[in-house]
Amino acid sequence: MIRNSRRNKGFTETSYINLKCNQEGTYNSSVDDVSKKRSTIKNSCEAGIKASMDSTDQKWRILGFIENHNHDLSPNKSRHFATFRHISTNTRRRLLINDNVGVRVNSSIKSSIVEVRGYENVTYNEKDVRNFIDKERRLKCREGDGQALHDYFVRMQGKNSNFYHALDLDDELRVRNVFWVDARSRMAYESFHDVITFDTTYLTNKYDMPFAHFIGINHHGESIILGCGLLSGEDTDSFVWVFRQWLQSMCGIAPKAIITDQCQTMRRAIEIVFPETVHRWCIWYITMKLPVKFTGLEAYQDIKYYLLKVVHHSMTVEEFEESWNHTITSLHLQENEWLANLYEERERWVPAFLNSNFFAGMSSTQHSESMNAFFDGYIHSSTTLKVFVEQFENVLRNKVENEILSRF
Repeated sequence: MIRNSRRNKGFTETSYINLKCNQEGTYNSSVDDVSKKRSTIKNSCEAGIKASMDSTDQKWRILGFIENHNHDLSPNKSRHFATFRHISTNTRRRLLINDNVGVRVNSSIKSSIVEVRGYENVTYNEKDVRNFIDKERRLKCREGDGQALHDYFVRMQGKNSNFYHALDLDDELRVRNVFWVDARSRMAYESFHDVITFDTTYLTNKYDMPFAHFIGINHHGESIILGCGLLSGEDTDSFVWVFRQWLQSMCGIAPKAIITDQCQTMRRAIEIVFPETVHRWCIWYITMKLPVKFTGLEAYQDIKYYLLKVVHHSMTVEEFEESWNHTITSLHLQENEWLANLYEERERWVPAFLNSNFFAGMSSTQHSESMNAFFDGYIHSSTTLKVFVEQFENVLRNKVENEILSRF
């Protein structure tokens, strides 16, 4: 890892660099109880190299070099460092072809692993592939869709001036992101802006673009649609764009709380657009990963039982901290990176940390999931953008009718 580097004033090239082992230094915990201390890879390894560039001949000079590490080395794991990860041109081409014909990302990766005969020969990971696909993916508009969509929005706004819409176009005037919200939803938000959920999972599985919807909950405990968008990808810029459009449509009134999945790009966008809003992670998505992370272990059932018990039965922060650390230690899970990362972000999803905030009884995006059923039967994989939005209007009418019937 690069500990530090610098450039001479007025130059763009690096003139000094200090490379250190990623296990250098020590970890000092403020917790006295040994059983509650977190595991760490830091072990004071001093291996490293320092070098500087001589400005007279533009050659590097070694200033210091410590060769030996105080721990075992695993050269085959170096492929996980960002410096060594890359996706070749041929692989990129194949990934895009697979994506165009609907092959799932994990299936494309498995195929590549078999082709190169093992994980150790793969120069990228699943996150790299998904980032690449998201960057390359754009809304697939049929000819005339963008104009037809704009005409439809203008017509809707003509019927009701409180209908709000926005189109984000790329340099070639192709539709990149779309957002719209009707007058009824805008009016509902005035009364129910305490907590919303934001979800992009429904149509991601069927389309080449995420369908994003903002969902609230009314005084009857029923889900209400508060705005929708079609995005070119799940990157920070797209999320920032749709969040800003939604906030503008709601007269700048940010929600007091928002519930989403663990998407990091979504998290960064929320921090930018809703800095004062409490951001909660959907606990359902997290607990549903337990089988994926631990199935196959002999103690899986115990791990699942005790972890869920700690999360759901801890009434206070102190009780959670004590129970979590005891469970992690007794089940020998100190080295589990997934759990360590969850613990670092515990204030975003563990109920004991969030009980002081109002969430209208919600701890997950379950209301978003229930809304997805309303879209089935109206839209499908070949629906054009214009027809998509028109069918969405039918979905809203159907939901309003169901709400009226539920009161009789």
